[in-house]
Amino acid sequence: MALFEINQGTSPVILAFPHTGTEVPPEIHDRLNDNGKRLADTDWHIHDLYAGLLPDATTVRATFHRYVIDANRDPSGTSLYPGQNTTGLVPETDFDGLAIWREGEEPKDKDIADRLRRFHAPYHAALAAEIERVKGIHGVAVLYDCHSIRSTIPFLFDGRLPDFNIGTDMGRTCDPSIESSVAEIAAKAAGYTNILNGRFKGGWTTRHYGKPEQGVHAIQMELAQISHLTTEAPPFAYDEAKAKKLRLHLKAILERIETTAFAFKNKGE
Repeated sequence: MALFEINQGTSPVILAFPHTGTEVPPEIHDRLNDNGKRLADTDWHIHDLYAGLLPDATTVRATFHRYVIDANRDPSGTSLYPGQNTTGLVPETDFDGLAIWREGEEPKDKDIADRLRRFHAPYHAALAAEIERVKGIHGVAVLYDCHSIRSTIPFLFDGRLPDFNIGTDMGRTCDPSIESSVAEIAAKAAGYTNILNGRFKGGWTTRHYGKPEQGVHAIQMELAQISHLTTEAPPFAYDEAKAKKLRLHLKAILERIETTAFAFKNKGE
């Protein structure tokens, strides 16, 4: 099983996909209960949604499922959102708070350590290497972390989630011009709702790599799945008509980010 897929590009923009993978090794799959085996908390079809929007962008995609280990969580196990319901490094429950492991088969500390070594660390080593490669070409790199989630999950948040959820850890992970340009395009997208640093402020990937003072910028986009799926329930089918409309705005966002990154390069950031 290949742990990740990389397509190297020449753009200063890197797209990361930590949660679209659905591969679960047999010895781990056997420990999941029937609910866990549904793999419901996948970022369904996100790599397809972004495919070809910025042809020269580098992409790094994890193929393993987040129930194996979550590639967007702090390897120390520290919560992203202290005091709020969330799932951990190796989730014990799904997004509805329901158990995903067979009784007595819940991952132990040794399992987590093993999965950190086998899955989490290699994925991030690959992502870090691509960031360094791209920065070596341009003097700047912009990591755009691609996510999606159901729009209504009472266990995690109240009400309905906006369509575009932009996360920059309150402006810490990227230059203000990147944050403002993405927020502007999302705000002007007719028929869609948006928020900046709302319930999702950027996961560990965004917070870990986003060091604008060092020429590495990071921003997370969490899309409400209703914006591109027929329904937010099995079989989580991709809606071509919805996706076509949404892709226009995502393309505009990525192109604006790339233009901004080239401007940084030309200024000698």
